[in-house]
Amino acid sequence: MATKPANANPSTGAQSIKRAASLLKLVAAGNENGSRLIDLHTAAGLERPTAHRLLRGLMDATLVRQDSATRRYFLGRGVHELGGAMGPRSVLLDICHPYLVSIADRTDDTVFLTLRSGLDGVCIDRVEGSFPVKVFVMEVGKRRPLNIGAGSIAILSALGVDEVENILRANSRHVARKYPRYDSTTIRARIDVARRSGYVLNDIIEVPGVRAVGVPICNSAGQPIGAISVSALANRLDDSRILEVATLLKDVAGIITASRGI
Repeated sequence: MATKPANANPSTGAQSIKRAASLLKLVAAGNENGSRLIDLHTAAGLERPTAHRLLRGLMDATLVRQDSATRRYFLGRGVHELGGAMGPRSVLLDICHPYLVSIADRTDDTVFLTLRSGLDGVCIDRVEGSFPVKVFVMEVGKRRPLNIGAGSIAILSALGVDEVENILRANSRHVARKYPRYDSTTIRARIDVARRSGYVLNDIIEVPGVRAVGVPICNSAGQPIGAISVSALANRLDDSRILEVATLLKDVAGIITASRGI
């Protein structure tokens, strides 16, 4: 009968997996420009040698790669291979990307696709418009609580009142720690307005002077699974243009749901 090695420690193995997963999420969040080792081990709360060892393991598994010139870490091809097996995410991305390109062409601003993931919203796609001043409020792969950001709040606006309150309560500690300027009363008011108008207008907490308009994407059963949002300098989103952009987004969201049956 096989015996377990004397030095095997299940709790240690589980801890290593959690640490590696934490690093992988951080690499994903910074995938646009890559992440330095010092940034990763500091953000993960790990000693530098531990982070380096775990990153080497992720690289061996092709989940992470390191640029030979900059020494920065990026997501590896293994992540994309795994992503291909993730039905909802992959399908939503494939369906929506051409529409995001069209919206960016028509508005000249930056367009984002957000996917609901439990209590969070995850940016899974971003398309830049031609306006010279780019507004990058979210990187692809970045995860935020569902009560932060126009796309996430748009998703909340399509949920029932009780579910929204449960999400706000569950996220309260994390939001208070990471987003000190957050105001739950303001968010509730924006959700109420969005339920009547069909879109969210949101001032970006992390980037003053930037606004965003977002609408939910619902499946054929009427459940919100994601959102499309446009971010721009606040002076580019006056009252008339807000309505114009919101109407465009609502039309596109309706087309996605009706024509594809997601």
